[in-house]
This record gives sequence, C-alpha cells and structure tokens, in this order.
Amino acid sequence: MEFRILGPLEVFAGTERLDIGGTRQRITLANLLLDANRVVTVDRLAEAIYGDDLPPTSRAQVQICISSLRRLFAANGDPDIISTQSRGYTIRVDEGRLDMRRFEELTSRARRAREAGAADEAVNHYREALALWRGEALEGIDSRPVQAAASRLNEERILTNEDCVQLELDLGRHQQLVGELTRLVEGYPLRERLRGQLMLALYRSGRRAEALQVYRLARETMIEELGIEPNEQLQRLEQAILTADDSLDAPAEVTSVPAEPPPAPSFPVPGLLPNAIADFTGRAKQVDAIQRELALAFEDPSRFAVPVIVIAGKAGIGKTTVAVHAAHAVADRFPFGQLFADLHGGASRQVSPMHVLERFLRALGVPGNSIPDGLEERAEMYRALLADRRTLIVLDDAAGESHVLPLLPGTRSSAVVITSRSRLAGLAGAIHIDMDIFDTDQSIELLGRIAGTTRVRSEPEAARALAELCGQLPLALRIAGARLSARPHWRIEQLVSRLEDETRRLDELNHGEMGIRASISLTYESVGEEARRLFRRLAILDTGTFSAWNGAALLDRSYDQTADLFDELSDAQLIDTAGGNGVHGMYRFHDLIRVFARERLAAEETPAERKAALERVLRALLFLAEAAHRREYGGDYVQIHSDAPRWPLPPRLVAALVTEPLPWYERERQLLVSGIRQAAQAGFADLCWDLAISAVTLFESRAYLDDWRETHETALAAARHAGSVRGQAAMLYSRGSLHITEKRFPEARRDFDEAISLFTDIGDDQGTALVLRNIAFLERMSGHFEEAAAHYERALAMFAGMGDQVASAYVLHNLAQLRLETGDPEGASNLLSEALALSREGGSRRVEAQVLHRMGDTYLAWQEPALAAEIFETALTMVRTIGDPIGEAYSLNGLGLARLRRGETARADEALRHAVRLARSTGDRLAEARSLLGLGELAMACDDAEHAVVHLEQALTLFRSMHAPAWEARATSMLERAGAARCGGDEGEAPAGDGPAAGVRHGERMGESGELVG
Repeated sequence: MEFRILGPLEVFAGTERLDIGGTRQRITLANLLLDANRVVTVDRLAEAIYGDDLPPTSRAQVQICISSLRRLFAANGDPDIISTQSRGYTIRVDEGRLDMRRFEELTSRARRAREAGAADEAVNHYREALALWRGEALEGIDSRPVQAAASRLNEERILTNEDCVQLELDLGRHQQLVGELTRLVEGYPLRERLRGQLMLALYRSGRRAEALQVYRLARETMIEELGIEPNEQLQRLEQAILTADDSLDAPAEVTSVPAEPPPAPSFPVPGLLPNAIADFTGRAKQVDAIQRELALAFEDPSRFAVPVIVIAGKAGIGKTTVAVHAAHAVADRFPFGQLFADLHGGASRQVSPMHVLERFLRALGVPGNSIPDGLEERAEMYRALLADRRTLIVLDDAAGESHVLPLLPGTRSSAVVITSRSRLAGLAGAIHIDMDIFDTDQSIELLGRIAGTTRVRSEPEAARALAELCGQLPLALRIAGARLSARPHWRIEQLVSRLEDETRRLDELNHGEMGIRASISLTYESVGEEARRLFRRLAILDTGTFSAWNGAALLDRSYDQTADLFDELSDAQLIDTAGGNGVHGMYRFHDLIRVFARERLAAEETPAERKAALERVLRALLFLAEAAHRREYGGDYVQIHSDAPRWPLPPRLVAALVTEPLPWYERERQLLVSGIRQAAQAGFADLCWDLAISAVTLFESRAYLDDWRETHETALAAARHAGSVRGQAAMLYSRGSLHITEKRFPEARRDFDEAISLFTDIGDDQGTALVLRNIAFLERMSGHFEEAAAHYERALAMFAGMGDQVASAYVLHNLAQLRLETGDPEGASNLLSEALALSREGGSRRVEAQVLHRMGDTYLAWQEPALAAEIFETALTMVRTIGDPIGEAYSLNGLGLARLRRGETARADEALRHAVRLARSTGDRLAEARSLLGLGELAMACDDAEHAVVHLEQALTLFRSMHAPAWEARATSMLERAGAARCGGDEGEAPAGDGPAAGVRHGERMGESGELVG
C-alpha cells in the first residue's frame, strides 16, 4: 500500500484509492502515519479526535477506529499493518511507501549533494521531493495535533523550495525562476527570503524596475501586516539593486561536479540545537565570520587539527544568541547532526563534562547500560563515535579550558563552537570572536523589533536615550523593549524618565551586571505581589528547569491559583518557556535573571520561609513520584517508604501529570536528582532517601545508572548523618539492587548483608523480606539452591504475614524455579498455581507474566512443548503490553526453546535471535547469555557443531563475567559436547535439552524478567 499525506490524506492499494472512512478514522490514520513505525498512545489518539473535551467512551472509540482501519487493510492484503503495543498502536510502513518519508529522504540527499558541491544533482533531488506535494499537508483534517504537525510539514516544504531556488540562482537559471517565484511570493507574502530571490531573479533578467517594485510591495505588506520594516538583508539587496552593485551579477560560469551522496547514517542523527530567536538583530558580522571560518576549515583542513571557534564576551552580551543563530545557519553542512550543551559556567554549580558526555553519548545512540563509568573512557568513546561523522558541537557558557577539553572531538571531521565569558586562550589553534556591546543604531533596531518600529521612530531622541541608559547591552535592551511592549499606552519618554529617577541605578548601569540588575528590577516591579513571590521562590530550586506544579508547593497555594502567575512572569520575560504545555509546561530562568531572583530571595524571604518552601516542593515531588510508581506497576509494590509527610496535590491534577508515568519521571529528572541533593543539604534525611528510592522507577527503566549511584550515595550519607537506621538500610538495599542490574554480584551481596542486619535490628519485616528475596537470587545465581530456598521461604513467610499478595507471588514463582532445578516439576506446578492466583488478586500484570513464564518452564520439564509454547506466547503478549523489553527477551527465549522441542527449528532460530537482540539493546547480559545458550543448543540439534561452539563460547564468557557458576557449568558442559562433535566425537549423543532430564537441566528460562529490585 501507498500512503500520501503531503496533500489530502490518501491510501492506495496498487492503483486503487481506498475509502478510509469517516472523520475519526481519518484523524486516527493521520496520527499513526505522522509517527509511522513508532508507538502512538491511545490518549494521544483520543485527544486528536476529541480535543480537550474527552467523552467517557473516548478510548473505546479509538479502538473502534483502529478495528475499522484494520478491516480495511486486511481486505486489501495487509491484516497486520497496525499492531497493538504498550499503551498504544503502531502502523508499519515500509521505506518508500509514505510520501513524507520519501520527501525527507530526498531532501536529505539534496543537502548532502549540495555539501559535496554537486549543485545540479542537489536541484534534481529537491525538485523530485517538491513534486510529491499535492497541496497543503493533510488538508481538510480538523484536528489540532494533526494541523500542528501539518504546519511543520508545510514549513519544511517552503524551506525546501527556497533552498532549491537559491541553488538554481547560483547556477544562473534566473530567467526560468521568475514565474515560479512570482507565484510563491503571492502565496507566501511575508517570506522575505522569497521576496529577495524574486528581486534578484528579476534584476539578473534585466528587469530592474520590477525588482525594485517587488521591494516596495514587500515593505508596504510588512508594515501593514506586522508593523515592521523588511529585514536588513532585504534592505541591503534593494540598495545594491539601486546602485547596480557588481556582486549581484549572474555567475559567468557555474560548474557542478556530480557526486554520489554519502549514505544515510544508520544511527541516530542528533538535533539538539535550541530554537533560534525570531528577532535576531545586529550581529551579522559575527555570524558571517563564524560561517566563513567553518567553511575555510573544511576547504583547507591543514589550518586546523579540530575546528574550534570561541565566542567571548561579558554576561548579557548575546553570545548564546549568536552561537545558536550561526549554528542553525550552517547546520546543513553537518549531515550527522548537531549537539548542544549549556555548561552553566557562570553558575555556582556547573554542569560537569561527565554529565554532558552521558547526554551526548545517548544522543549518538549509545544505550545507558553501555556508557562507561569514568570520564576518560566516556571521552574516548565520544571521540571514536565522532571520528568519521561531520557533526557540529555547540558548548555554551564554558567556565574555562578544562571545562571543554573532554568534550572536543579528536578529528577535524567535526567542528566546535564555544561561548564563554573568558577568551579561553589556552585552546591552541582556536579562532576567537570577541563580542562587544551594540552601537546606537543596532540598539534602536532591536528596541524597534520588540516594541514596534513605528513607535520607536516616532520618538527618536527618547529611543536613543533609552539605548544609552541600557548600556546598549542586548539583554537590558530586550527587557526594556518588553516593558514597552507590555504597555502600549506608554510613551518611550515615560520609561526613560523612570530610569532617570533611579540615580544609583543609572550610575551602575554602565558597569556590567549591576546594570542588568537595574533593568530586571523594572520588570520585576511591574508584576503583581504574588508573581514576585513566586519569582523569588523559584530560585530555591537548584535545577535548570521547573514545572508549573512547583509553584503551588512553593507558595502553599492551589495549582489553579498559581498557574496564571507563571503566565504573568513569562509575559514579563522574567522566565522563559522550556517546552511542554498545560500541566506539563516547563519553564527556566535566564542565568542572569536567576542571579537576580536569588538576590531578591535572600533580601525578601527569611531562612525559615525558604526552608519551608523547599520542604513543600520536595514533599509534593515525593507524593507525585509515588503516584507515578503506582500507575506504572499497578500498585505500591516493593517500595520502602519513610514517615516524611507528603504535600498532596489534587487527584485530577495528579492524574493529568502522571497519565504516562515514565515521561513524567523523565521531565522531572533534573528536579529529582537536584531535589535529593538539596534535601540532604537541608537536613531532610527522610525525604532525601525516600525520594532516592522512589526515583529508581526512572533510573532502572531508562538505565540512568550514574543518577542511581550518585543519588543513593548522597542519600546514604544523609541517612547516616541523621542516624536514620531504616534510611541507611533502604539505601543499601537499593544500591545492592543497582549492583544486580550492573551484574556486580559480590558488591550486591556486601550491601545486602549490611542492609539485612540493619533491618533486623529495627524489626522491619518488609525491608528484611525484600533483601532476603534478592539474596536468594544471588544464591541461585551461584548454584547454592538450598540456601536460596531457605531465604525464599523466610521472605515468603514475612510477605504472607504482611498480606502482600504480589510480593508473595513473586517469591513463590522463584521457589518454583528451584523445584524445577532439583527435578520436581510437580512441586513447581503447585507453587505456580498459587502464585498465579495471588498475582491476579494483587493486580500486578508484571508478576503475573513472570509466573506464566515459569509455567512454560514447567511444561518444558514435562516434555509438553506445545503447551509450553502456548504459555510463552501468552506471557510474551503480556510483557509487550506493559512495556517490559527485558521480560520480552526472556519470553522469546522460552518460546524459542519450546519451538525447538517441537522440531520447529526455523521458528526457534527466529525467536532466539530476536531475544539476543533485545537483551543486547537493554544491556541485560544474563538474558543475552541464556539466549546464546539456546542458540548453541539449536545449532547442536541441527548438527551444526561449528556454530554451536561460537554461541556457547560467547555465553560462557558472559556467565563468567557475571560470577554465575551454575550457568557457567551448564555452558561448559554443553561446550564440551559441541567441541567433541566438531572434532568427530560421538555424534549420536543427544544434545543438551533432549531426553527425560531436559527440564531439570534447562528448564529455567524466565530469569529475572522485570526483576522488582527497586
């Protein structure tokens, strides 16, 4: 099937256009196609159909739409094109079958060809991409999310058209372009780049008067529609046409060397640049210099080891703005992406290279489990990944040379742009660009762009005076312009008078940051009292971003009372939006404004008020973290909590915030990590360790192992300082769980031994039982089955006494595994029946899936592979539904073994190889090793001893690295048989897994799928 969204939505089966159905089906299909091959949640589909006013049946209606689309596609030969995933659906669309993807591929080829100097080839790709469009994207579909996405696509279309036209102008095809450009200008009258291209095409065609008329019409339109003059580039072009500047002449001869575009990368292409500001003004010289130096770096590689540009200047001068603007201007020169990091060099707590490298490595496709622990090892991996990828790295606000050295690539294939308040003279070979204050004309232009050009021109002397009072610093000018914009009834002279009345501030206005403080004070005083209090208290949070709900806790008010205050502060430009919307809205301070907010906090709030506000935020954070955990796991299972009071939020708000728990955790990751640190510093020991253990839901699922380790070290120290025995025990237990995740079993055992001693001393049965369960797991991995059984039995008795059905079910299914390993499948079956009932009563699908998996193991032990396969299929469906990729790996492993026992070798191979890929992607070495063991057994069954040895050797290496002697012995035994068969030994011997003892030797296939160790 062919899918077309670059115009009205259409689906073709061969040459026949399909009838998609009604409005709801069209909206559903449009959303699926916009994220083809990715999961689209049910909630998102419901919102797309109904907007904010969701009926109670919205989810059911979405399912009806999906069913209708499936029937349509099934009738046309593709019944499985829409698959059910965790919390949503995915539509599978092959390469080239969706016009949007084809458009993206062609424009990417065009950019690579342009980069390689093959202009003709680039134009051909651009024209082929543009020919795919049949009108406005997804025209006629009345859905806010769909139209938002369509707007982005339409913007890409016109940008592509502009880039293509520019190349053709460079190739001297101006006469052929006049008609097309005239139509484009009529359709997009506010696109100044199109106006300029039409002017140039007309001028080069000998139609100078018409070119000037295009400018006059552009100026009239811009003033009438937007109240502003055309941009500086268009004005310069008009002047050049008036003076017949030679630079406008068509190129005498244009050559374009065809070149094969480099292959599209098979790894993530990061795009981390922040948005460029719309009113960028007055820095054309610096931007041109950056573009020129980067172009020279790649034209003459001998000039640089690594191209590095340092933009230096004092705070508030606009370094970041220039760096980001220039980076966007040259982004197409870097086909392998752009990386960006704010290093907070001017803050009291700078962002370390360790954390930046973690973020960059993730953006470059490295899973969290594979990121090295040390700075040097991370830097080496980073340099290796960038060695042959042309990537642009922007490092903002560096404190010094040592701050950026680990972040520099090792080869000249990539380039680096750094901003800093110092010149970083120690970076040998770097190109330095110094930033200075604006001149008067630039300052007035910036004021005009913010407050209105007509308004500024009507009071030229007052505007000039205001620019001087602002010290011609861009940040101060922006604040003054925003002040005027917020009060259209003011004359500029009124603001000038207010500044002149503050003599002390005027004296300081010409002395760096003191002047910025005075400018911010004007804006600060213009907002209401409650908004000012919120502004001050936001500075309590030691995090880069903050959420709207934080304000409610800071002010001890309801969320509804504080939401409008964020809008007031944002409108006054005292805070910036940082993504999200509604209850998920995120905000941040500019670094200089944060300094001012902290000063106001110290001057206007008592230490007791500050401490109380921080405590409320942390209590509210803990309340939300617990709610998110319950939603993710189906209940408050295996969580140890403190007696610290919570600060509850309204149920409706909580439901909206944590509807998708892991994305909420991700948004609040900075606050969780910094909040744990601040809780320790403030002496809130119980809040500290409770937040740390609650955050494990995120750290474990996303493999943020650095965060897990650092927060727990902090919380453990806080608990010890406060003398909290339970807090110490909880942190040792959770840190031991981290060691299990990292497969560092000896370190885990040391932490568990200390934790159980502390839990026992204070009579904490819950904590004791949780630790016993994990110690039992370690004993199982070591092959000490009797000791493991004793620990499991003790834990089971404690959980049963507490009435914890889910924890009891989890222990029972592990005991069942021990029965399998000791040759008692009947006893295992009885335990699993009890465990299944308890897991269902407790409502934990995660544990129910694990119990079902153990049942599959039991059927394998009974030589019932057909029943085992059926059970494994059920478990596989369940773990996919709840989003447990590790559980999926184990389920596929069991399914592969069941198929092998049935003689379905091809299908067994498919399942086992899929299990290996999943295990590697999640970093679970145990699942990987066991799946490799299964592949070794499969190879032996197929008389392929050569491949069996390869798989078994890999498995054995992994088992040894994890200190798992029982599995190591099993792998060694199988390897010996495979080696003998390869050398011509007794090939009549049954491979491992055959015969009556198969279930005893190889029945354990579940492992710790979704091990509830957090």
